[in-house]
Amino acid sequence: MTPDELLAKARRALASAEVLAERDDPEGACNRAYYAMFDATRAGLLSLGADARPGKSHSGLITAFSLHWVKSGRVPLALGKAFNRAADLRLLADYTGSPIDERITVIV
Repeated sequence: MTPDELLAKARRALASAEVLAERDDPEGACNRAYYAMFDATRAGLLSLGADARPGKSHSGLITAFSLHWVKSGRVPLALGKAFNRAADLRLLADYTGSPIDERITVIV
Protein backbone atom coordinates (compact mmCIF):
# COMPACT_ATOMS: atom_id res chain seq x y z
CA MET A 1 0.00 0.00 0.00
CA THR A 2 1.07 3.57 -0.61
CA PRO A 3 1.33 6.17 2.15
CA ASP A 4 -1.84 7.85 0.85
CA GLU A 5 -3.74 4.54 0.90
CA LEU A 6 -2.54 3.84 4.42
CA LEU A 7 -3.60 7.31 5.59
CA ALA A 8 -7.05 6.78 4.08
CA LYS A 9 -7.26 3.46 5.91
CA ALA A 10 -6.16 5.17 9.13
CA ARG A 11 -8.87 7.82 8.73
CA ARG A 12 -11.52 5.10 8.31
CA ALA A 13 -10.27 3.33 11.44
CA LEU A 14 -10.39 6.60 13.38
CA ALA A 15 -13.95 7.27 12.21
CA SER A 16 -14.89 3.76 13.35
CA ALA A 17 -13.23 4.38 16.73
CA GLU A 18 -15.28 7.54 17.20
CA VAL A 19 -18.53 5.71 16.40
CA LEU A 20 -17.65 2.85 18.76
CA ALA A 21 -16.78 5.28 21.55
CA GLU A 22 -20.11 7.07 21.08
CA ARG A 23 -21.88 3.70 21.28
CA ASP A 24 -20.23 2.83 24.60
CA ASP A 25 -17.89 0.21 23.17
CA PRO A 26 -14.53 1.21 24.67
CA GLU A 27 -12.87 -2.09 23.72
CA GLY A 28 -13.81 -1.66 20.07
CA ALA A 29 -12.82 2.01 20.19
CA CYS A 30 -9.39 1.07 21.58
CA ASN A 31 -8.85 -1.44 18.81
CA ARG A 32 -9.80 0.90 15.98
CA ALA A 33 -7.93 3.89 17.48
CA TYR A 34 -4.79 1.78 17.77
CA TYR A 35 -5.06 0.57 14.18
CA ALA A 36 -5.60 4.16 13.01
CA MET A 37 -2.26 4.99 14.65
CA PHE A 38 -0.69 1.80 13.31
CA ASP A 39 -1.59 2.54 9.69
CA ALA A 40 -0.70 6.23 9.99
CA THR A 41 2.67 5.15 11.37
CA ARG A 42 3.21 2.79 8.46
CA ALA A 43 2.42 5.66 6.08
CA GLY A 44 4.86 7.95 7.87
CA LEU A 45 7.65 5.40 7.81
CA LEU A 46 7.09 4.68 4.13
CA SER A 47 7.22 8.40 3.36
CA LEU A 48 10.71 8.46 4.88
CA GLY A 49 11.80 5.37 2.95
CA ALA A 50 11.91 3.29 6.15
CA ASP A 51 10.75 -0.32 6.36
CA ALA A 52 7.06 -0.54 7.23
CA ARG A 53 6.10 -3.94 5.88
CA PRO A 54 2.98 -5.45 7.43
CA GLY A 55 4.84 -8.66 8.23
CA LYS A 56 6.93 -6.85 10.81
CA SER A 57 5.89 -7.03 14.45
CA HIS A 58 3.76 -4.39 16.14
CA SER A 59 6.56 -3.69 18.60
CA GLY A 60 9.00 -3.38 15.71
CA LEU A 61 6.79 -0.78 14.06
CA ILE A 62 6.50 1.17 17.31
CA THR A 63 10.29 1.04 17.71
CA ALA A 64 10.79 2.27 14.14
CA PHE A 65 8.31 5.09 14.75
CA SER A 66 10.20 6.11 17.86
CA LEU A 67 13.52 6.07 16.04
CA HIS A 68 12.49 7.85 12.84
CA TRP A 69 9.83 10.23 14.13
CA VAL A 70 10.05 10.77 17.89
CA LYS A 71 13.79 10.68 18.59
CA SER A 72 14.47 12.71 15.46
CA GLY A 73 12.18 15.45 16.78
CA ARG A 74 9.70 15.24 13.90
CA VAL A 75 6.86 14.66 16.36
CA PRO A 76 6.54 15.37 20.09
CA LEU A 77 7.48 12.75 22.66
CA ALA A 78 3.87 12.79 23.85
CA LEU A 79 2.78 11.28 20.53
CA GLY A 80 5.21 8.40 20.96
CA LYS A 81 3.89 7.80 24.46
CA ALA A 82 0.31 7.91 23.18
CA PHE A 83 1.11 5.26 20.56
CA ASN A 84 2.62 3.00 23.23
CA ARG A 85 -0.40 3.55 25.49
CA ALA A 86 -2.79 2.79 22.63
CA ALA A 87 -0.90 -0.45 21.94
CA ASP A 88 -1.17 -1.47 25.60
CA LEU A 89 -4.88 -0.64 25.70
CA ARG A 90 -5.54 -2.58 22.51
CA LEU A 91 -3.92 -5.66 24.01
CA LEU A 92 -6.06 -5.32 27.14
CA ALA A 93 -9.21 -4.74 25.10
CA ASP A 94 -8.61 -7.53 22.60
CA TYR A 95 -7.10 -10.30 24.70
CA THR A 96 -7.74 -10.00 28.43
CA GLY A 97 -11.46 -9.49 28.70
CA SER A 98 -10.70 -6.83 31.29
CA PRO A 99 -13.09 -3.91 31.20
CA ILE A 100 -11.60 -0.81 29.67
CA ASP A 101 -12.18 2.38 31.61
CA GLU A 102 -14.56 4.61 29.70
CA ARG A 103 -12.14 7.53 30.09
CA ILE A 104 -9.67 5.97 27.66
CA THR A 105 -11.88 6.94 24.79
CA VAL A 106 -10.23 10.34 24.98
CA ILE A 107 -7.47 8.81 22.84
CA VAL A 108 -10.04 8.68 20.09
